[in-house]
Amino acid sequence: MSLQGEYVPNAMGWVRDQVEAYERSGGKEANTLQDTDMPVIIVTMVGNKSGKVRKIALMRVEHDGEYALVASLGGAPKHPVWYYNLKANPGDVTIQDGAEPFPVRVREVDGDERAAWWERAVAAYPPYAEYQERTDRTIPVFVASRAA
Repeated sequence: MSLQGEYVPNAMGWVRDQVEAYERSGGKEANTLQDTDMPVIIVTMVGNKSGKVRKIALMRVEHDGEYALVASLGGAPKHPVWYYNLKANPGDVTIQDGAEPFPVRVREVDGDERAAWWERAVAAYPPYAEYQERTDRTIPVFVASRAA
């Protein structure tokens, strides 16, 4: 399953290359964060302004078939652009965790649910804790669930 529309590759070359290699190989290549053994997933979404298809690699934080999508931007003072894409189009999202992408619906979580997912995210990728310390904003966490 893939989203329909014009695909605009990521402006950052390493992200663009990782997405292309991951998709081309069915998740057998480029499935970790750069030179680490930490797994990533590919998230495909629709741009909130352009309406064009966008793709990013995010850390793999999976629990009981759902995924956390952490909008950290390395602890920058603002949200990543893709945060606004997910807020605007929560049902136009796919995740690829392995060979084939599948449709998901995303929702931003807060309170105890966010705390539980944040703990899972930091366990999967410890630098998230440092990123939160760098910024005054609460780093958003989305939960992606398989769509019917």
